[in-house]
Parts: sequence; structure tokens; C-alpha cells
Amino acid sequence: MTAATHSTLFPQVPDSADAVLDGLDPEQREVALALDGPVCVLAGAGTGKTRAITHRIAYGVRAGILQPATVLAVTFTNRAAGEMRGRLRQLGATGVQARTFHSAALRQLQYFWPKAVGGELPRLVERKVQLVAEAAARCGIRLDRNELRDVTSEIEWAKVTQTVPADYPAAVVKSQRDAPRDPAELSQIYAMYEQLKRDRSVIDFEDVLLLTVGILQDRHDIADHVRRQYQHFVVDEYQDVSPLQQRLLDLWLGDRDNLCVVGDAGQTIYSFTGATPDHLLNFRTRHPGATVVKLVRDYRSTPQVVHLANGLLSQARGKAAEHRLELVSQRGRGPEPVYTEYADEPAEAEGTARRIRDLIAAGVPAGEIAVLYRVNSQSEVYEQALADAGVPYQLRGAERFFDRPEVREAGVALRGAARAGGNDSLLDGADDLPSEVRAVLSTKGWASKPPAGSGAVRDRWESLAALVRLAEDFEQARPGATLSDLVAELDERAAAQHAPTVQGVTLASLHSAKGLEWDAAFLVGLSEGMMPIAYAKTDEQVEEERRLLYVGVTRARFHLSLSWALSRSPGGRGNRRATRFLNGLRPGSAAAGPRGGTGGAGGIDRGSRTGTGGAETPARPGRRGPVRCRVCGKTLTEAGEMKLMRCEDCPSDMDEALYERLREWRADRAKEISQPAYCVFTDKTLMAIAEAAPGDEGELVVIAGVGNRKLTRFGADVLAICAGRTVGQEPEEDGAGV
Repeated sequence: MTAATHSTLFPQVPDSADAVLDGLDPEQREVALALDGPVCVLAGAGTGKTRAITHRIAYGVRAGILQPATVLAVTFTNRAAGEMRGRLRQLGATGVQARTFHSAALRQLQYFWPKAVGGELPRLVERKVQLVAEAAARCGIRLDRNELRDVTSEIEWAKVTQTVPADYPAAVVKSQRDAPRDPAELSQIYAMYEQLKRDRSVIDFEDVLLLTVGILQDRHDIADHVRRQYQHFVVDEYQDVSPLQQRLLDLWLGDRDNLCVVGDAGQTIYSFTGATPDHLLNFRTRHPGATVVKLVRDYRSTPQVVHLANGLLSQARGKAAEHRLELVSQRGRGPEPVYTEYADEPAEAEGTARRIRDLIAAGVPAGEIAVLYRVNSQSEVYEQALADAGVPYQLRGAERFFDRPEVREAGVALRGAARAGGNDSLLDGADDLPSEVRAVLSTKGWASKPPAGSGAVRDRWESLAALVRLAEDFEQARPGATLSDLVAELDERAAAQHAPTVQGVTLASLHSAKGLEWDAAFLVGLSEGMMPIAYAKTDEQVEEERRLLYVGVTRARFHLSLSWALSRSPGGRGNRRATRFLNGLRPGSAAAGPRGGTGGAGGIDRGSRTGTGGAETPARPGRRGPVRCRVCGKTLTEAGEMKLMRCEDCPSDMDEALYERLREWRADRAKEISQPAYCVFTDKTLMAIAEAAPGDEGELVVIAGVGNRKLTRFGADVLAICAGRTVGQEPEEDGAGV
């Protein structure tokens, strides 16, 4: 997170409607002033679309043109809706509803259900997986965990595209969709799932939209009630609207056209959920008199990043590509994107961690760095590499900040201290707001230094540390603010889901990175089969993968790194190729056609293993083929299994006593070097050492998580412990000769 300032974290509310328009560029200003009739904003990545539409709403409210209670702004994630509410509050436009489609529909459904149907609304099932599993079992179909997830997603797709179970097989054929199972079987599971819901009087998230649509279609009095309430609509990320969401929007609108939509067809990446850019692309056809504004001034990324992003879409094909936006960077020059080819995936993860460590040492905050990958299963090897490098990280997709138990507990404690005021002994000696917050949160697990290791304890500390930093920023922006003022700010932020930043490198999938940005982005695993993903068969599917890479590239402000590995496992056959999407864009690559071989591409860093001094070190010895389980002989592919050199399910022959001695030694060394324990070795690496009980450096260095740098630093100690000697004790001479 960049340094907190008065103008960024806690800006002053504009003193007039005209002041709301200050700082907008000509196109953003045009959006803000277009308050009548249908408006379509085509907004490229980083062009300030959220700024434009929030200022549009705020200007309308502050000028008295829009009544806050009559405006409904909808988007697709709770985070985006929370950010929109936070920005509107800062602009003085309180009272405007900013919600997700599901949240807005659920609120209406809860209000109108007793009148439209009678009784209480059925219970909402937040996780449908168990019901889907039971439905499959009743159909005599057994699903493993991955199949269960895929079938559940397929049912969700069918519902948002308004496909009933009987029509599902035909819909699959028509859409050229790759069903995870035989469509007839899926149709059967889908029908049974719906039956189980009816039997138990429960509904799912898709039902919230379907039932709201049904009530508004059947009950004109209720539809009129909603239309009297909401008279102006704003839809963000309009390229991601599904047919069902569009149907709901049409019912909200009725015969009116006070609609502003914002989107970018070049960022359509959710078609697998039923999203389609057709509504955005056909907006002028449906609304011939619409005002159309294009935002192409990119304020986020350097010209070097923007050049690559434009290059990616310049090679795109299809209807969405015909409407692509050519971005123009508004920033000064920055570093060129770095392209790196590695021998294998563990080497790629280690190389990425080294570069991240160097960026942090150069002053880039860890919270302004992200590692982005195609599928979530890729995260483990990067978690391990970052832990080994002593770099803090956070996985995107965890529960919302203000829903975390420690944050709720902290809020209760701060509220109590604020009520007690000077009568709370905890605050004795605290002479400013941040020190008061530190004193209160110290009873909940906060300390000036982070705890060693990772996991729940570290996550708890990071949450509390984010509150401490927020208090520091708040006091800086509003000198003299009291604890009660901060509690009020936290309450407003919780209501808006406007969370402070938790420090640590972000690990996220490309899909979940949508809408976010960082100073530095590392796009990893960019090899054919992963980007585009192997199951992207049709031209449309491949083009969506290209757009997904485009979204990833445009997350970076300054530093952009793109990398791939020639093989999955150390010593494996190096027969992978870099993604076709970079052909003609990265140095030394052909613009089109098959790529012959992997060597000789000029301008590509080959990612050789280097120590901290930068000198090249030899690759790990002993890896001449695929990594195999030392118990059953099966080829290992998962990072955790490769670290242990065995399948997770195979029995462990770990020396428990040796493992405990290694843990005690690790704790002592971590204390000596003032680093978290995982910076010495992670638990999994210690487990692998205790299982292998290496007798020399050659046997130790091949254990994943050791490597040459840690061998040099800790190898003598580890080998001594494995041999049963005291650390520092020289081994006895073997007088037997050779």
C-alpha cells in the first residue's frame, strides 16, 4: 500500500456539486454530466471508470438532480459494491444504494415475499455442494471432489442462463459447452437437486434472482412499487451480465431508459458462469439514442505495460475484439516487462520469490506486489517459495475483512475503550490515537513484531496490524481525532465493506484479480496448456483466455514480470512452450506460426538459479528424471508431495525424535537471526529432512526447500543433528580406510 495521505485515504468531502467535478478528465467529466437517458461508458483497464460513475452519481445528488434513495448502482462483487459505497460517502452522496445483483434482489425478495407468496422466505443455502452430492447419490452417480465442484458450477450456469433440467442437454450442444459429465446424467442430477430443494423448502443464490424475476413478472403492483422506488440505475462491469441478470434489470427499468452501463468487452472473462458481453456490445442497438463515452486514458500503468496490453488485444479475433479499446498511458516511462523462462515449476517459484524479495528490499511494499496464476492449485509452490524466502503473503479469496473474528473482537474492545474514555486503565500513558489503539489491541494478540511462522496466528496479527495502520493514517489525516471518531469510521467502513489493506504479497488467480491493481505483478505459469488452459478448445474459449491474460497484464502499475517453465518437475522433459499469446510481443519470438524449439530467444532471462550475490550456482544434483514417490514409485506432480518425495497418502517413515530436534534447532536459529521460523525451514521441509535423514550435503541439497543457499547457511547444523551430534561438534574420523 502506498503511503497514506490526507487526500487518498481520508479526503475532504467536496464543498459543492461543481467541486465534485474537479480533477476529472474531459471524458470522465462527460460521463458525470450525462445524467439523462441511456448512457454507455466503454472503459478500458485503469481508465478510472469507478471514479467516473461515482462522481456522476455524486454530482447528480449534490446538484439536486438525483434523489439518493431513487438511485440503485449494481455490480458483481461485495468488494466492488463496498468500494463504491465508500467512494460515494467520501463525495457526500450518502443514501445511494450500491449493491450486487444478488444483494439487491435478496432485499426485494425478503420484503415482498410475504405479500406475493405468503409466510417467510425459504432458507437460503449458501453452499450447495452437499445438496448436489446427495442429488447425484440418489441418481446412482458417484462424484469425486473435483467432479462435484464442476457439476455444481454447471448447475449454476444452467440456472443463470435460464435453462431448465430437461433442456440442459440441448443447451450444451447449442453453446458448444464442454460438460464435465454426460449431459443426460447432469440433467438428471440437476432435476434431483431442484426436487431436494423443494422438499426441504430451501433456495440457492440463483433462485434469489429467478424468484425475484418471477414475482416482478407476475405481480405488476409489486413491479410498480419497485419502479417508484428506483428511478435511476447504474450497472458496473456490464460485460459480465448474464441473461438472468439482464432480465431482472429489464424488469427494474420497465419502460424507462434512465440507465448508465459501464464495461469493457476486452475484459470479458466469466463466460463459464453465463456472463456475455452481448448486452454491452448491442447497447446502441437496443438504445439507439444512447450517449456513448469511451475512456482510454490509462492512469494505472506505465507506457511499457500499456504497450504490451494493447499488443495482446491487437491479435484478438471475434466480436469483442472488434470493439477493443486502444489504451493511452498517462504515466511516465517505467521498466520494460521482464520475460523469464525456467527449467521447472519449483525453479520458477524460487526465482519469483527472489525477485519479489529484491523488490521489497528496493522499497516496494509487500502489499503492492502480486503473484497471479491461472488456477488456484498453482498457489502451493509459491506459498512455499515465499515462506522459504521470508516474504509475508496473503491468499486472495479469504473471508471479508470485517467478518473476521479477530476484527469483530477488536471492534468490540475499541468501542468499550471509547465509551470508558479516561477511566480505562489500558489507556494510561497513551498520548495519541494510534498508541491508544495499540494498547487496546495488545490485549487481542497485536504486538510490535509479527509472530514467527505463518498460519492462523500470523493471519490474526496481520488483521490487527491493519487496524493499527488505519488508526495511524486516520490520526495523520485528522489531527486530534478521538477513539470514538475512529470507532465511527470503522463502523462506516464495515457497513461499506471498505477494508484497510493487509500487508503481504497477494497470491491470487487471474480471475480473482479482476478489479485490483498493484505496483508489481508477477504473471506465472504462462505455458501452453495453462495459458490458454488445455480445455479451451473453441476459438471463443481461446479468445477468452487471451482476455484473461490481458486482465492480468493490466493489473500492474510499474513492474511486470511474465514467466513460464519448460517442465513441471525438476529433471522432467523440457517440452513446454511459452504461451502463444506472447508470440510477436516478447523479444525474439515469431509473430505467428509454430515456434521451433525453446532456445535462442533474444532478450529472455533464462532464470538460472542464483544465490544472493547474483553468481550462478549449479542446478540441484541428482534430478535426472521425473520425481517419484520413494514409497510406491508413482510420479509426483504436486509441490507438497515433491517436497516430501512421497505421495501424501503413502505411509511416512519420519523419525519423530529427529523432527523434534530439528524444530528445536530451528526455533533457536530463527531467534538468533531475528526472523520467523519458516525463514529457516518450513515445517514441510523439516518433515522431508526427518524422513530422508540425509548423511551428506549431496543428499541434503536435493530435498525441496533446501537448495544451495540454505545448504551453505544451515547445512552443517542440519547434518550434525541428523547424525546425532551436537551442533558445532566435528564428526569423528572413520579409520576403516577405503
